[in-house]
Amino acid sequence: MADQGYPIYYVYIVQCVDDTLYTGIATELERRIEEHNNSDRGAKYTRARRPVKLVYKEAFPNRSAASKREYEIKKKMSRVEKLKLIALEERV
Repeated sequence: MADQGYPIYYVYIVQCVDDTLYTGIATELERRIEEHNNSDRGAKYTRARRPVKLVYKEAFPNRSAASKREYEIKKKMSRVEKLKLIALEERV
């Protein structure tokens, strides 16, 4: 999906140890999950809820598209809708 060296942007959802969900954006998804679990660079929200587990991801060709999708998931979707999205991903 990356074209001519441009990064792929991922919108991802992690499930925290307290069963809450956190949504974010990253270009290097594995590194970002590692940061959430083991670094001060992880989000403040997830630092207190470690370990986290990647449960969903979507790829986008640019940051703008990824940011719009992140906003949609974070602000417009209920927890139930997010869980349905995750369940659909698991079936693929």
